[in-house]
Amino acid sequence: MNPEKVVFGFFIVLALTLNFGFFVGEIDNPDHHHAWELFAVIVVNLVATVLKFGDRTQLGAVLLATSLVAILQLVAAALVWTAVVHVGEGGMTPSAMASIVSLAGGAMIANVVSVVLLLIETVMLRR
Repeated sequence: MNPEKVVFGFFIVLALTLNFGFFVGEIDNPDHHHAWELFAVIVVNLVATVLKFGDRTQLGAVLLATSLVAILQLVAAALVWTAVVHVGEGGMTPSAMASIVSLAGGAMIANVVSVVLLLIETVMLRR
């Protein structure tokens, strides 16, 4: 067993599961989506992205691209949340929360693609 591959797979799957945890709930209800959970999703996705930089294969390039898409979506969600809460005068509204969760949903799709690619790579390995 390769410990490096274990850590790599761990962070990819953790990124997906944390993202799913943030995404689940009523899309417009702020009580179902916590800011710290979004922060954890961003941090784990950043770690997963850094781990993907070492792979020089074509599949590695696609894995990196999926991570970059996820980070872009998650950072956009965090920026919307920050703007709504700290800049806007109306506070968190159901439509703002729906936008934040939708952006996190896009990141979750990218993370699903990443996990599927990881599974394909694992199945293709020869012993």
